[in-house]
Amino acid sequence: MNLNYLVTGGAGFIGCALAAELLRSADDVSQVSIAAVDCLHPQVHRTRSRPPALPQSASLNVMDINDARAWDEFLAAKRPQTVVHLAAETGTGQSLDLPTRHTHVNVTGTAQMLEAFDRSGHIPGHIILASSRAVYGEGYWIDPANGCEFAAGNRSVEQLRQAQFAIIAPSGAPARPLPHDHSMMFPMPSSVYGSTKLAQEQILALWCAARGVPLSVLRLQNVYGAGQSPDNPYTGIVGLFHQLAASKASIPVYEDGAIGRDFIYIDDVARCLAAAIAKPPMVKRVIDVGSGKAMTILEAAQAIAAFYDAPDPHITGAFRHGDIRWAVAAPGQLERELGERAAISFGEGTERLAEWLRGRKR
Repeated sequence: MNLNYLVTGGAGFIGCALAAELLRSADDVSQVSIAAVDCLHPQVHRTRSRPPALPQSASLNVMDINDARAWDEFLAAKRPQTVVHLAAETGTGQSLDLPTRHTHVNVTGTAQMLEAFDRSGHIPGHIILASSRAVYGEGYWIDPANGCEFAAGNRSVEQLRQAQFAIIAPSGAPARPLPHDHSMMFPMPSSVYGSTKLAQEQILALWCAARGVPLSVLRLQNVYGAGQSPDNPYTGIVGLFHQLAASKASIPVYEDGAIGRDFIYIDDVARCLAAAIAKPPMVKRVIDVGSGKAMTILEAAQAIAAFYDAPDPHITGAFRHGDIRWAVAAPGQLERELGERAAISFGEGTERLAEWLRGRKR
């Protein structure tokens, strides 16, 4: 049986949205075949059942991507032409507490998939990896005193404990962040999670180059929206804020509230992934996927609180190891190469997510 698409982690938040987008954009849905591979981890899938958001025409293969025998059985029956690799353990803070789990799934699981392709004798025509802005770590900043760029490096535990949250330039002045641009930045992860995502990129790049397989790496910024698990405390800060505000609680905001993020709605991400699938590179490409618009965590919390007429958010001063100060994409390449840009504003995304959460309670 020939497949159009294999989506690892296909029953997850992004996988379900991508499957729906591939079907929506198809000229003839009868010619679209999607196989989702997912272990249905209880941290994300509390009932361990098929998510309603996964289109019925997509097959769901419940398996662990580290299970070599399961891969052999899968590839004996199916021959995917396009592989979208979404399967991963996420959660910046959790990855420090559970590094074995994150490396086992993200790194070893990726290698198991590639070995299975080699054993099967079938090599796909294109692999797309959903990577992360976490590979950049604190990224690059500008010293306002002289205009020079510098790599920020990780903030120490002692700095964070003393509430020294801002990135300080070598001159001693508060630094200005540069947007994440893969062509200008060398990855320097600040978390175990970020390190495993970078390892995924490197393993796939080496294997794809040796096998002549085009590789697309999409480094995603903070994805949010309808369908993201409200039960997983380690991902989806926007969804968590919605639930707190809907219950009329004051949203707690970490550090001093000035953490900067680039929030991109799930529908925009699904379109970008579909566009990458439709336009394979000759060899390899890396694309930063985000809106290019910065919003502090405090601003996001204030907007969500206002939407629900909830109490004002409050600054806690708490911090999380591995969190970075600022992460915003340079979106130019996304538009140049894929013809896509983020179209859904944070305000519209807030309304869509709120409606979805209300629907779950009916």
